[in-house]
Amino acid sequence: MSSNDTTATESTVDETRTWPELAIGLYERLTGRGAAITYEFEDMEVDVPSKAGEGAEHARWRVDGTLRITTEEE
Repeated sequence: MSSNDTTATESTVDETRTWPELAIGLYERLTGRGAAITYEFEDMEVDVPSKAGEGAEHARWRVDGTLRITTEEE
């Protein structure tokens, strides 16, 4: 294996694999740059668990609107 193959493999390991990882990475990259992240939801439903683990009850939350996250550098 050449050194180029190793570099390609290592960069693949560091790739984002889930939506939460993507959101965290984007927020970290934008923090301190006066950036805003805006999410718009239309009739979205989320079942929120009362606790972690099996046997948790769920409350259904409905979201219809805008969530805006703004960062600023101090």
